[in-house]
Amino acid sequence: MNTKIKDIPLLERPRERLKHYGASTLSNEELLAIILKSGTKEASVKILASKLLSHIGGIQNLTKINYNDITSIKGIGDSKACELLAVVELAKRLNQEIVSLKDIKLTSTSLVYKYYKNILMDKKQEHFYCLYLDSDKKVIENKLIFKGTLNQSLVHPREIFREAYLLSASDIICLHNHPSGNVLPSEEDIIVTERLVEVGRLLGINVIDHIIIGKDNYYSFYENHLIGRKNN
Repeated sequence: MNTKIKDIPLLERPRERLKHYGASTLSNEELLAIILKSGTKEASVKILASKLLSHIGGIQNLTKINYNDITSIKGIGDSKACELLAVVELAKRLNQEIVSLKDIKLTSTSLVYKYYKNILMDKKQEHFYCLYLDSDKKVIENKLIFKGTLNQSLVHPREIFREAYLLSASDIICLHNHPSGNVLPSEEDIIVTERLVEVGRLLGINVIDHIIIGKDNYYSFYENHLIGRKNN
């Protein structure tokens, strides 16, 4: 039944229930209805929220959605999709153990893992990041360099070291995720890492680690002696 919000008694409407009884008393459908704000001529906002939950397979999959997933649902356009994705991203950041790496002195690989595990845990493709450090090993900036399967043609030293020079970085930490969850480096991972270390050595900028993020753990080239500790 396509019951519109205006047809629901005032105190039973999602926003009024939230104001009077608190957000925790609302159903997942009602919370989404508040975020979506309005429905269409064919479907009320509550039905739209119900369709979204059904489409993604339940509220537990909300963190995995992307723009194309949402806008494929009739009645959810650009504005609604962007607002929903913004809310989802804020929720992810609230759950992060470390909110930002900027200006943090990196004393252990686990700090990097704790920051990136929530960012990368639901990604379906590989994301390659670089952390640029000053001479005290403090993070100046962290940048997403590329998305896609790791290979030599995509991970080009020019892009990585150009940023290092612009930021006056002394050291670089590279990292990427393995969507499969298996953190062991592939042959391509090793080749790319060796190439970056060699270029960095020639340019006087150390690549001190390459970290692979999995579902529940990580792999560090430095900790496993695949990057010379003399560089650190």
